[in-house]
This record gives sequence, C-alpha cells and structure tokens, in this order.
Amino acid sequence: MEALIQEVKKHVHAIFSSTEGSHDWYHVERVWKMAIFLHAAEGGNRTVIELAALLHDISDHKYNGGSYDKGAIETKELLLSFGASPLLAEEVALIVSHVSYKGALVPDFKGSLELAIVRDSDRLDAIGAIGIARAFAYGGSKNRALFAPETRPVLHQSKEEYLVNQGHTINHFYEKLFLLKDRMETNKAKEIAKERHEVMLNFVDQFMAEWDINSEITN
Repeated sequence: MEALIQEVKKHVHAIFSSTEGSHDWYHVERVWKMAIFLHAAEGGNRTVIELAALLHDISDHKYNGGSYDKGAIETKELLLSFGASPLLAEEVALIVSHVSYKGALVPDFKGSLELAIVRDSDRLDAIGAIGIARAFAYGGSKNRALFAPETRPVLHQSKEEYLVNQGHTINHFYEKLFLLKDRMETNKAKEIAKERHEVMLNFVDQFMAEWDINSEITN
C-alpha cells in the first residue's frame, strides 16, 4: 500500500504545485501530515486516511464549477487506475465526498473514524494562523474585500446557498472559521482547535480595533 500512497502523492503534487496559496500542495501536505498525526492518537485504517487526506481536494467545488460530486468520482477513478481495489477506492471516495464544509446550518455527515480524522485535519488547517493566511489568500484570489461593514454574516442553510456566497473575508470567520472548533470530532483535534480558535479571535479583535469602527458583529 505504501507504493500506492507514494504514487497518489506524486500525482497530487503535480496537480497542486502551481495552484493559489490557500489550496496548494502545501495545504494538502499539511492535511496529510495532520491526518497521520491524528491517526497515531485516534486509530483507524492508516491507508484509507492517508489516501483520503491526499485526495480530499482533488476536485474541490470552489474550483470545479460548483460540483460537490466530482471529487469522489475523480478519486475513485484515479485509485482504480493506480491498481487499488474497488472496495478501497469506494471507501476513500466516500470520505472525499463528505470532507467539505457545506454551510453553518448544514449538519456534517457522520461516518467512519477515518472520515472524522481527515475532515478534522482539513478543518484544523482552516483555523489558527495558517487559517487566517489562507482565508485572505483565497479572498484575494476571488477579488473579495477584506471587510465591508454593511455586509453582514450569513449562516447558510444549504450547500447551494453557501456555494454562491460572495461575502468579504472577515465574514468568513463568522460564517465558517469560528464555528469549526465545535465541529471537530476527534479528541486530539478538539485539543488543537482550542488554541487555534483563540488565535483567530484575537486577530479579528485586533483587525476591528485597527479598522476603527464600532462593529455590531460579536464573537
């Protein structure tokens, strides 16, 4: 299985080595390494975890025209082409299909421990100092404002509503990033998320102070 993992890693690296910084190879690598770290604490099938972590963004809805299904389809096809068993390909594809955040009021699909580990790993990379940097890198890539006081946060009720959201980057903290700490599933991820959550709270407080406005947004 190690040969399969290395082949997938090489393939993913080639795809993401030139993408913008919020969802580049280094993001995939950090998620992969965090997933291995969480596996050591939580258990699960390491092969499935590593493959799903490496492939979790293979066809992200934010870049593929809005499809939440293409990632799982491409994952399964790719793994089968590399000689993985149909059972393994299906298991990894199922995880890939449920990693993405789909809105503040959209409940997470509850599946396997392996899914929890990969999803927690991806979400840990969305918060803390790196999460802040990624949020603004993505916002910049979409020509979004840093902050627009007149545009309030929206707690999206569906993945379709969340997908078409064009809000400014500070809103993204209230619509997603501040909510992730309480959506972690594994114990180790919950521990890590606490400190990273505080980093974000402090950053937004400082941002608002420097903006020099009386914001009605609260933590």
